[in-house]
Amino acid sequence: MDRPDCDARLLDNTYRQFGVINRVLSGWRRLYAVELRPLVPPLQRPLTILDLGCGGGDLAVMLSRWAARDGKPMHITGIDPDPRAARFARQRPAASGVEFREAHSSDLVREGTRFDVVISNHVLHHLAPEEFRQLLADSEILAETTALHNDLVRSPAAFALFSMAALPFRHSFIREDGLTSIRRSYRPAELSAAAPPGWSVERSSAFHQVLTWRRG
Repeated sequence: MDRPDCDARLLDNTYRQFGVINRVLSGWRRLYAVELRPLVPPLQRPLTILDLGCGGGDLAVMLSRWAARDGKPMHITGIDPDPRAARFARQRPAASGVEFREAHSSDLVREGTRFDVVISNHVLHHLAPEEFRQLLADSEILAETTALHNDLVRSPAAFALFSMAALPFRHSFIREDGLTSIRRSYRPAELSAAAPPGWSVERSSAFHQVLTWRRG
């Protein structure tokens, strides 16, 4: 799905199906409850969140719905440098407190924009080493309090489980892309070694890990 000439219909179906995958498997319900929701009460305004590499926008919408249900005001900006992802996200039904842009993290750094929290989901394993370092450097500039980069854990168990779990997802790149992503992803010790000082790694779900940075 990263190829610019991939089938547009299958790509759109993939963005749609990511919503189910992320809701069930990515561990964001716990990250929302433990990391994001507790930041809201001290503020006299909505918590601002930047979702880097937002893809089809399902995570931003999911967080917005949880926050609205809990009465925790949040404003979530999703950005993606891929025009296909940004287009799909912008065409989603409007969600309160959510906006999408076609942009790279470095664009927002140049603009001088800041957010309370910077997040990403399943982005790190797509990046070359220099891109990885740049994303983390940009995150430290853009985040006023916390950066959370949630990603897959490479393991035989994760590969086997996803290989079976993804069978019902047809007419998309879900299964092919997911298995490729697991092959490319880090083990926790590898992710920790690749990250600069100040970043820490912990498991966020059975097959996910989160790379975290906190200001101060």
